[in-house]
Amino acid sequence: MSTAVTALARRLVATPSHDDPDAAGALLESWLREHTDATVERDEHGNVIARRGDGDRSLALVGHHDVVPPAPEQRDDGYLVEERDGRLFGRGSADMKGSLAAMACAFRDSDPAGELVFASFVGEERGGIGCRAAIEDGFAPDYAVVGEGSTGYSAPGVTDVAIAHRGRRASTITARGTAAHASEVGAGENAIYRATDAVDVIRDLPAPETTVHGRNVQGSLAVTEIDGGDAWNVIPDRCTVTVDERTVPGERAGLDAVESIEGVTWSVEQDLPPMACEDERFAAVALEIARNVQDGDPEHVVKPHATDAGWLAAEADTRTLVVGAAEPGEAHTAAESVSIPVLERCRRLYRVLAERCP
Repeated sequence: MSTAVTALARRLVATPSHDDPDAAGALLESWLREHTDATVERDEHGNVIARRGDGDRSLALVGHHDVVPPAPEQRDDGYLVEERDGRLFGRGSADMKGSLAAMACAFRDSDPAGELVFASFVGEERGGIGCRAAIEDGFAPDYAVVGEGSTGYSAPGVTDVAIAHRGRRASTITARGTAAHASEVGAGENAIYRATDAVDVIRDLPAPETTVHGRNVQGSLAVTEIDGGDAWNVIPDRCTVTVDERTVPGERAGLDAVESIEGVTWSVEQDLPPMACEDERFAAVALEIARNVQDGDPEHVVKPHATDAGWLAAEADTRTLVVGAAEPGEAHTAAESVSIPVLERCRRLYRVLAERCP
């Protein structure tokens, strides 16, 4: 199936961008300059941002062109890309160069209702560093659609509208004690025992939970690693425990409770924000458009993992949704692929949304 979306998606997927996204950014910049009359820039961080139309409010079509490292079978001199059975295969096809191509074509083809922005960030796979840098430089659209996957959540093949997603807070509990010879237990303070007391506290904490537009958003809390001790005959003086918390809008687990234990401290290593779209009109219009561009019956859904939508909502005060072609389980896999007909569907959805919103 040869279309403008497929052609651009193939070029993007074939361009390596796990170590250095510069070539993929240059491709996007060149394509936008050639195919649109927009103002286009590639900023000092490597983000590609284009603007066209005018108005009091702005809508941004947002993606990223960096990817995780490919599997050996996904690369040759560059990245391998293949079409078969109505799908596009290759690293980044689902996450998220396919939807990025659909956004670029919708940006080109639409007659926007206000200012329309196309933004492709770097470093999404490294904690959203490109998006955060752009926000620090003043990037703050009124509305945004992030093209991460939202297809197949309510039913197979249906492109839904994600009104919320979970965040991720990664933290470390450090327990300190006093070393001693293991034959003299009373001479030391066992850091592992203090760490396991902290683990018991975590096991009793409720996972964060909330609702967004009537949809339940359930977080989670899990101890994922424990490391302590240097020798079989030494009472350990230090032990660390890592904790993975999937956060929800407005809620966090009370992990600081572990610091009530003597010798125990808690520190946050990463905090990727969750997202909730508080604008009911924006969410309703997007769902109406999603219903009009497909035969299925899409729904408002919740994504389980963090995206750049969280940074936009938390740090730029942007009213944000997530709508994209990728299905659950496709991203970051050795057989990563995306449906070509769904890419075309998303192109239509983005175009109509740009012409109706903000």
